[in-house]
Amino acid sequence: MAFVITADLLLPGPDGEEVPDGAVLVAGERIVASGPRRDVLTAAGPGVPVDDRPGRTLLPGLVDAHVHLVFDAGPDPVGALAATSDDDLLAAMAERALTLLDCGVTTVRDLGDRGGIAIRLRDLIGSGAVPGPRLLAAGPPLTPAGGHCWFLGGAVAGPDDLRAAVRRTAAAGADLIKIMVTGGNLTPAGPPTWETQFRPAEIAAVVAEAHRLGRPVAAHVHGGDGVAAALEAGADTLEHCSFLPSRPGATGPAAPAGLIGAIAARGVAVCPTLSAVITRNRRLAGEERLRPWLDLIRHEHESGVRLVAGTDAGIPHSPWDGYLEGLRWFERAGIPRGQVLEIATTRAAEALGLGHRTGRVVPGADADLLVVEGDPRADLAVLGAPELVVVRGRAHVPGRRPIPPLSVRSNDA
Repeated sequence: MAFVITADLLLPGPDGEEVPDGAVLVAGERIVASGPRRDVLTAAGPGVPVDDRPGRTLLPGLVDAHVHLVFDAGPDPVGALAATSDDDLLAAMAERALTLLDCGVTTVRDLGDRGGIAIRLRDLIGSGAVPGPRLLAAGPPLTPAGGHCWFLGGAVAGPDDLRAAVRRTAAAGADLIKIMVTGGNLTPAGPPTWETQFRPAEIAAVVAEAHRLGRPVAAHVHGGDGVAAALEAGADTLEHCSFLPSRPGATGPAAPAGLIGAIAARGVAVCPTLSAVITRNRRLAGEERLRPWLDLIRHEHESGVRLVAGTDAGIPHSPWDGYLEGLRWFERAGIPRGQVLEIATTRAAEALGLGHRTGRVVPGADADLLVVEGDPRADLAVLGAPELVVVRGRAHVPGRRPIPPLSVRSNDA
């Protein structure tokens, strides 16, 4: 079925592009025409339904490049996960994905789940059995025995085991491979967050095997040594990339000289996972403690690093409806709002290998669209109340919850 959406302002994607009194023609899953209202209505011809949205802005659907659908964002997501059956977990993950859609997120990348349940959910969403954003799933992340998030089932040991795990994960249908290069806060008994868990040769083995199988690699990295090792190995995206210092008492990021420039030169995307967690940290510690990391993000942006939006939703204090708060932190770091929108759409889609399909409102792209009241370049807050979200041509009104019963053991809708 074809339809047209018109709006007072069309933002096609890249910062600086705008079409006053714009419109988009959708047929099936794709955008057929976009641009000035008059031209699009002419292309549509008579009889095509027209949804007029005066006073509204039409823009690409948002991208959340880093979530964990298995986690509930509560105070103990690991304990809650352990107490949840696979069927109940699938249902909860579907609800969380729908919450993201309510926020205007039309593409999401899940970077670590249990038993590949996110892959099952991806297929259900793709078939239309349940509503939700386009989902890329990594399956269980690779980590050493006892390492960060070992409880998700991706523990491995040595290059051969790592390569075999990459093959198993790819064969299970994962869209990409996730490797926990450093420790993390969700695993208190594991290595410190800044400490590198794998040797450079092991990281390189993962990347080489994943690329041989046509899968990109997302590297969880905090400490500078881990960032450098993942970059050298050829990881496709760097997650967190916080440059946490190993020196006790240090109060800011410790980025080795030249490393940020090297990241920019290689075109590797960085997802700093800005979210409501930072808002909580500001409340507890004060913004002066956060300022060095905000300055780091601004420096990365000004140095040409490809920053992308991602919230780490699911971890404590990063709720499933908190996408907008993450974008606000990019702005607080000193990045202009128009470029923040690009970080959330065009750049993020490109970093996920989907730049040819989404992140832009152009003919031939998937119809992933968002309608909001007002201009988000004047105030990002307007993104907090989407009126209409379209995913691959399927219209969704935020707040509707039509999720049927689900099972991980059945192919039935």
